[in-house]
Amino acid sequence: MLKVLVVDDDQALRFSVRSALEATKKFYIEEAFDGVNAIEKIKERTAEKNKTQQAGARAFDIVILDVDMPRKNGLNTLKEIKEMDPGIIVLMLTAHATVEVAVQAVKDGAYNFLSKPLSSDELIQLIDKAVTAHTLISTLAVSSPVFVDEGRKIIGNTSQMQKVFNVIHKLAKVDTPVLIRGASGTGKELVAKAIHFNSARKDEKFVAINCSAIPENLFESELFGHEKGSFTGASERKIGKFQFAEGGTLFLDEVGDMPQLMQVKILRVLQEKLFMPVGSNREIPTNVRIIAATNRPLEEMMKDGRFREDLFYRLNVVPIFLPQLADRKDDLEVLIHIFIRKFNQIHGKRLTGISAEALSVLKRYGWPGNIRELENVIEHSFVLESSNTISLGSLPEALLEAAGVSLVETMQNLESQSETLKKSAQVFSSTEIDSENDFDIDSEIDDDSLESCADEDISISISDSASLDFNAQKEEFEKQFIIKALKTFKGRINQTALHANIPKKTLLRKIEKYGIVAKEYAEPKS
Repeated sequence: MLKVLVVDDDQALRFSVRSALEATKKFYIEEAFDGVNAIEKIKERTAEKNKTQQAGARAFDIVILDVDMPRKNGLNTLKEIKEMDPGIIVLMLTAHATVEVAVQAVKDGAYNFLSKPLSSDELIQLIDKAVTAHTLISTLAVSSPVFVDEGRKIIGNTSQMQKVFNVIHKLAKVDTPVLIRGASGTGKELVAKAIHFNSARKDEKFVAINCSAIPENLFESELFGHEKGSFTGASERKIGKFQFAEGGTLFLDEVGDMPQLMQVKILRVLQEKLFMPVGSNREIPTNVRIIAATNRPLEEMMKDGRFREDLFYRLNVVPIFLPQLADRKDDLEVLIHIFIRKFNQIHGKRLTGISAEALSVLKRYGWPGNIRELENVIEHSFVLESSNTISLGSLPEALLEAAGVSLVETMQNLESQSETLKKSAQVFSSTEIDSENDFDIDSEIDDDSLESCADEDISISISDSASLDFNAQKEEFEKQFIIKALKTFKGRINQTALHANIPKKTLLRKIEKYGIVAKEYAEPKS
């Protein structure tokens, strides 16, 4: 649930906004009566989260902020909020909108500007759009881009979201070209979209063009358009990508593959903000931001004349470098869980994670296709996996072989694990003793006592009706084992997870699955 702070000196408007948002059941709402009160609440909530070990957690996801307020106006409050946390989405409100105030608010980091009186539908649509744009930044942070800003490298990864928001906040204020460098599959277009949809041009088009996919003789027409009859086959007038993207962003992917003649023409557009369609004798002004990307070694290409040096420096105003996945395998598990959440929604499944064996293999793999290849591998596993965890057996055969894993050994390992589970089920179903005598609740719990449990006569009963169904026996074993562990550790979830060697999330999920009430096994209060 998104946390929203509504800031306005008009109590009736605060109530109206609160009612509209609470009706969606997607937001938790708080109110502030002016800018000073808003800053106090943000600082107070941030301090509370830090005290409860939630450092880095956001005090509020969204602030809806009035411009005209006593003590501290909206524009000054906006600046202070962005200094504290650039990641907070700020929407500005005013009854007396002017172009100058709106432009200044957006430059200072406001996502957008709304005029009073408010339409509930318009407000909710704008919030949804803002959240989507900021989600791109969260995904971008996982790709660990290295931004170069004023000579300083700023690395953005999952533990440094603040820096990523800071860089995007800076890029949103300016209109300079951006050059994104990185191998194929590292997420260059994702970075370009994150910049566009969080910039002042977010309401206009984002147009992507792959420079390596356009025949050289059609390149100029594709970018600048052409007039009817300007060349053989030009049966009608065509609008080029520059005109189509007017006011927005043009993403030139694989710009290193652009023909030299077109490099000259693109340079002129960057310098003069003018272009001429093929077959036309009139120049057309353009207002488009250029974001370029390449996996080519432009510095080497400049030395042998394949890429213009002047164009390089025009594009390289704000360079961003995306490392290969093989160079940052510490991020692998985070990326995997992001894709698991994505494909759970797409395929309607409820996978919870990846097995230790499968993760170990993925970390050994070289990932020549980078993040794009990882996404394909996880989707492949979703199609084949029948359990709730990605296992070794659901990974692509080619990947297993490239990682040095024998397919025969993999199958033998899976069969061995299955056989072990069957034997465990048989052992636990072989006897039944009084649960009150199995464990001394008042005794000290240690690892030795836990290990000895394996050799003792443990009461885990399994229904005879399920004796020929391994899956049914396995589930019954899980249920009885969890109940036995909860009894042993007096219903304490953390102690049960730790000493019974069950991940806490898995334990909680199993408790819910089998309808177990942990409190029933807690030590009675005296």
